[in-house]
Amino acid sequence: MLKQITAIGVIGVVIIVTIAFFFSNYPTEENVDETDLVIKGDVIMPIKVSRPGCDETDRCYIPSLIVIEKGKQVTWVNEDSAFHSITSGFYDTPTDLFDSGHLDPFESYTLTFDEIGTYDYFCTLHPWMKGQVIVE
Repeated sequence: MLKQITAIGVIGVVIIVTIAFFFSNYPTEENVDETDLVIKGDVIMPIKVSRPGCDETDRCYIPSLIVIEKGKQVTWVNEDSAFHSITSGFYDTPTDLFDSGHLDPFESYTLTFDEIGTYDYFCTLHPWMKGQVIVE
């Protein structure tokens, strides 16, 4: 009787180890390469720029000035926990050339610049946030 119980116990352990080994190699969401999920941006809105003061260190948009060639795109990525926007012009005088609307955290906005010129932009929710695109 003791031999039967021992044999059943050993078989049970072998089955459990086999199942555990099988599922340890099974792909799960945790095995997804997170770098594939990261949006690459030309301009970043880093954390804590929804608070006044980022303008003092010129880090509301990083970089706050970007120079590109005509016909190229700029992608902005909101890495902050607050909503932000990319709106053409200045807070007191928007130009209606482009407006991202409110970007959720970790959302992006891409715009193609087809005309040579200087394009100022700001955040409608945080007027101290200002940037500029120069298209050559």
